[in-house]
Amino acid sequence: MSAAQNEAPRPEPLRFFGTTWVDRGGGYTARRVGLAVGSLAATAAGAVALFLGYQGLSVAAVGDLISLLIILTFSACSFLAFITTWQGFTRRRGTDPSVERSLQSIRLVGFVGIFFAWFLRSLVEAPGERLHRADYQRESRLHERRRVARSGNPATRNSRARARRG
Repeated sequence: MSAAQNEAPRPEPLRFFGTTWVDRGGGYTARRVGLAVGSLAATAAGAVALFLGYQGLSVAAVGDLISLLIILTFSACSFLAFITTWQGFTRRRGTDPSVERSLQSIRLVGFVGIFFAWFLRSLVEAPGERLHRADYQRESRLHERRRVARSGNPATRNSRARARRG
């Protein structure tokens, strides 16, 4: 049996939190507050940047149709980026690189939605904590079952089995 099989599972680190989410120590609360404030500030800064861009379009007098299309594009991309980011906190994303590549441009344009998803999630928990905690607890239970099943002296098990046969 290898040494890796005897080791207890290790928690997967979260961005900005490392493994402090396991026992919620090591500045976990301060990090959550900092993440909430930072992501809200980034959301506001992104909204201001988009507003200034929109003002530039209205100064350039590009027309109502173009202005409407720009608003719809940024709104739709922000919504889709929010949804995909939010879902990424609660379930594993697919490993298909073509899907991830196709979402890159939507995430780039909809950056405000990503920041807002991080803000809302950090009000509840560390973003992604629920998913990582479920995985970690499942692995810990499996490890405990394997460890308990292996406990005991194998030599005594063989002597008991021989005693029953003979």
